[in-house]
Amino acid sequence: MRLTCPLCGERDRREFYYEGMALERPEGDDPAAWEAYVHLRENPAGRVRDLWYHEAGCGAWLVVERDTVSHEITGVELAG
Repeated sequence: MRLTCPLCGERDRREFYYEGMALERPEGDDPAAWEAYVHLRENPAGRVRDLWYHEAGCGAWLVVERDTVSHEITGVELAG
């Protein structure tokens, strides 16, 4: 699998470190929302947004949109 870093260009997946799903942080201080954010994860088949770190490159954090069934990468953007 190859990822296209917005700063470095196309690179082999081994340059990156997978951090998990790119999750939206909950607003406010609702304990149930934070419990779910910290501990509950889905394992969907299909399109997901993942957080990757370009460890052996520029050190950028990336959000990678990919399909878990076909492994097709449909988008890469800088995490912000």
